[in-house]
Amino acid sequence: MTTELTAQVCVVGGGPAGLTLAVELAKRSVSVVVLEQSGHFDRSFRGESVSPDSVWLLDRLGVLDRLDGAYQQMHHMEIVDAGSRVLSADFTRFPYPHPYPVELPQPALLSALADLGEEHPGHFTLVRRATATALVRDSAGTVTGVTARTPDGELTVNARLTVAADGRFSKVREMSGLSYNKIPLERDVVWLKLPFPKEWDDRTYRIRIHGDQHGLFIPTHPDSVRVGFNIPKGGLKELRAKGLPALYERLDRLAPELSDAVRAEIRAWSDTSMLDIFTTLVPRWSCPGLVLMGDSAHTLTPILGQGVNHAIIDAVTLAPLVERAFAGGGSVASLSRATEEFQRSREESVSKSRGLQLRQERLFALHGVGGVFRRTLYRVTDRSQSLKQRVLAGAYFQLQKPGPHAVRPQARTASHA
Repeated sequence: MTTELTAQVCVVGGGPAGLTLAVELAKRSVSVVVLEQSGHFDRSFRGESVSPDSVWLLDRLGVLDRLDGAYQQMHHMEIVDAGSRVLSADFTRFPYPHPYPVELPQPALLSALADLGEEHPGHFTLVRRATATALVRDSAGTVTGVTARTPDGELTVNARLTVAADGRFSKVREMSGLSYNKIPLERDVVWLKLPFPKEWDDRTYRIRIHGDQHGLFIPTHPDSVRVGFNIPKGGLKELRAKGLPALYERLDRLAPELSDAVRAEIRAWSDTSMLDIFTTLVPRWSCPGLVLMGDSAHTLTPILGQGVNHAIIDAVTLAPLVERAFAGGGSVASLSRATEEFQRSREESVSKSRGLQLRQERLFALHGVGGVFRRTLYRVTDRSQSLKQRVLAGAYFQLQKPGPHAVRPQARTASHA
């Protein structure tokens, strides 16, 4: 059986990018259908790091008030290299209204966004367990909607604008024919989750470097730590061939505080997840009737948690442009102008974040004499608060203007106080 829905906009992908855009459009009385492949929002090992600019935006959008404290502010960041702390940042000293990154589980964020959308009946429709299978085009080649596979049969969504918000492996991007260049980096990351060690402060991001190995240690609400450590590109098969003791030994070198926990909790490779690290360059983010956003348009790496950040900024940038195009009649030409303006307004910001990430990736990979250079560079940066602010501003403070703090530091959780 084939079912049809009609809306002004069809968003493929119900992640942070797609749902934020859908909510912003529905609030502007633009009708939108969101197609989400999953039947739930429980996304294991998905991006949970939200940069200060996006925290500021989520507060303005009314999302933070709905989360009931289901997130953790990060007050500090530290880099330990060859056993010595070489760089630390205290976010309480950053002069912005929302100076703190937060760790926010995606199920909580996506549920809050979906609830906001449901407050606009007639303009917001979320269809779960719907997998996009093809783009619908008219005789001129303009995209006019999407067909999807659902448990109830085929669904066709007719829309004047289709938005690809389906992530770093975007199927809609593939179906669109828009060209892109996928640039693999020299490493992949193995992720795992462990109980949070009592001796650590749960408001601190930790980066540990040992030779050419490094790990990210991210406090995760309410009482866990997400651990990501590098392996050579395509090296998972070789690591697994060595057995779990090889994984344990890596963690022993980077974070001996976790040695007992990793042996108790990680008893099979299925307790871990591997992230293929690459960045994607897309020359054109749109064609008539279609636009890419979020990871579909500009895949970034895990460094400094920029994926969710740029997804949310994309959404709040695109929504008013689309609203204005529909207010002017919603012609193919006016929507194309809106999507082209969207790309122009976002490319510089994305490029800055990508450049910062790639510089950090190269620094992390140095060892030997290169490692000495890296440690020296970090120590020089550490001695200057203004230099630290300038370095991190490129990732964390592209939108906010300097001003007094609008939020107080969150207290440490009782189990770690």
